[in-house]
Amino acid sequence: MSTIHARTCHICEANCGVLVEVEGREILSIRGNPDHVLSRGHICPKATAIADLQNDPDRLHRPVKKVDGQWQEIGWEQAFAEIAAKLLALKGEGAKPAMYMGNPSAHDYGISTQISTLRHAIGAKHLYSASTLDQIPHHVVQYHMYGHVSLAAVPDIDRSQYLLIIGGNPAASNGSIWTVPDFKKRVKELRARNGLLVVVDPRRTETARLADEHHFVKPGTDTALLIGILKSIFDGGLADTSRLHAILDDSWGAIEPALAGFDLEQLSLHCGIAVEAMQDMAAQLAADQPAAIYGRMGVSVCEYGTLNQWLIQVINIASGNLDREGGTMVPEPALDTINLVGRGSVRTADTVRGVMPSVMNELPMVTFADEMLREDDERIRSLFVVTGNPVLSAPDGAKLDRALERLDLMVSFDMYVTATSRHADYILPPCGPLEKDHYPFFFGPLAIRNYASYSPAIFELQEREKTDWEIIAELAREILAQDGQDVPNIREPRDVLDTMLQSSPAGLTLAEVEAAPNGIDLGPMRPCMAGRLRTSDGKIHCAHPDFLAELQRFAASLGNEQPDSLRLIGRRHVRQNNSWLHNSARLLKGPDRCTLMIHPDDAASRGLADGVMASVSSRVNNIQIPVEITDGIMQGVVSIPHGFGHGREGIGLSVAAAKPGVSINDLTDTERFDPLSGNAVLNAVSVRVEKVEALVAAE
Repeated sequence: MSTIHARTCHICEANCGVLVEVEGREILSIRGNPDHVLSRGHICPKATAIADLQNDPDRLHRPVKKVDGQWQEIGWEQAFAEIAAKLLALKGEGAKPAMYMGNPSAHDYGISTQISTLRHAIGAKHLYSASTLDQIPHHVVQYHMYGHVSLAAVPDIDRSQYLLIIGGNPAASNGSIWTVPDFKKRVKELRARNGLLVVVDPRRTETARLADEHHFVKPGTDTALLIGILKSIFDGGLADTSRLHAILDDSWGAIEPALAGFDLEQLSLHCGIAVEAMQDMAAQLAADQPAAIYGRMGVSVCEYGTLNQWLIQVINIASGNLDREGGTMVPEPALDTINLVGRGSVRTADTVRGVMPSVMNELPMVTFADEMLREDDERIRSLFVVTGNPVLSAPDGAKLDRALERLDLMVSFDMYVTATSRHADYILPPCGPLEKDHYPFFFGPLAIRNYASYSPAIFELQEREKTDWEIIAELAREILAQDGQDVPNIREPRDVLDTMLQSSPAGLTLAEVEAAPNGIDLGPMRPCMAGRLRTSDGKIHCAHPDFLAELQRFAASLGNEQPDSLRLIGRRHVRQNNSWLHNSARLLKGPDRCTLMIHPDDAASRGLADGVMASVSSRVNNIQIPVEITDGIMQGVVSIPHGFGHGREGIGLSVAAAKPGVSINDLTDTERFDPLSGNAVLNAVSVRVEKVEALVAAE
């Protein structure tokens, strides 16, 4: 007899409710849960991949150790003991250990409850993560303005009348730093109440195709557009901060004068968007209607990513839309991490590249490979990779490939042999996704409604398998024991979660949340910024000196255009989530999606036709990729999707190997980064595209 389990999909930030029908350990179906309080029955193709992950024959079930270049299965006790002994021996020689945290660790709350103990046991002062590949500018701005790295204001799309999205594609992602499942239907509801969606993007994305207006913008120039919008608000006398006056600090007055030297015509020429369009966006945002501006990857992973995110916050303040129903609002989730964890930090740190930003004690990924390739005693010699695949997600993946080969000890926590974990000495695989519980620890504070939703495990653990948190906790204990340090008792994640829930303002218990399989709705967001701020004086610090200085650095750069070359951008498909779903047969079926999108005029001038192979070269590397000609991308721009590149030797992903594609990050450059956050520049990479001439066999 089959049973149906209500569960939250853990694949992406949307955290949609799903119904999983099983018989024994067989998964019969996965479909949307119409009664889920947040997602309302919405489901995307990624949720069906849970079954493929759970039952993947390529998935590792026991620890493996590399012996003479071959993987050998070993027991957990042996793996923990050997890793601890090798780490401590290396530390005894003065070797520097490091840790990298990637995804899907952010989707597993259990990891978060144990990881600090492992980091302490390892003694890792070098901490890296996927954050400095896509989102760290948000955290820098939130820290300086609102007093906490994670205090985010998200668009209240359900009550908005005008939504401007720049460089984001929530129709494919269902939100990013914004948990907004069922985005397409919410856009339909917005338009049904005569609202408008406007999208700015170099590509006609899935979101752009839903919009009332779409504007092409030159990649990497969004700063000019944002300044143009903000200046138009001030110049037109449209600014209204009355709603926030009591919590704006005196630095607000410094912003308008800092914009005085900018010329709208010059800004328009720089970004490719007409002055009239900028002024209309400003007028719509500042009109007597709830409105919001939201920017994501396209404005974050570029040289002025932090400046862009600051300008977005300032525009929402100046237009009167921050902390307003239908504008941008700060959620009050059932588990309130803002009140329960520290404010975070924004500092600097010494690296092989000199002094660099260090946000939340993390070092920029642009320095990662260099720290393993340096030739002094500070070189990273042991590395622990807690999920993630940085060879495909970090800039200059070929360089990182070389760096990982220099390590004396590498341990990967991964269920697969990937482009990254193939370099490891040990791989410690977690159990399948339906054998562990789930709570949206990091994404509840980004959701468009306040809610709680907990999913218990559906299946019992298989013999000799472990959850992620058990692997982390037990390895940490073994290292501490061998090092003669105090060994802490393991506190199970459920207990930590229960305590955090009860300590939050909603005061729920885990038992209460677990008893509501469709989630608990705590209502829409409400104006609450004054009570949520964590700055020392309880005010919004509007204009940090670093932001004003960066504004002037941008002003000095105007007119210094890039040479006449194509600009490379990434893209994401609704059936993909970085690199870790590419072994799902359900998601990979259909046409090859790893193509070079190029405008017809750019293709014609290079003699390119649909399907032919093109050579794409950047400063650091060259790849070959099939051509896809489309007028859905602006002239002068090309696009390659993120997450491919599974053709490297030694990868154990048989499905992905059938359509391996190439990695866009073999073209991106570790030398380019946002100076305020250290975030890698993955957007607007200058490239040369040429036709690959067919090789002719010698007679």
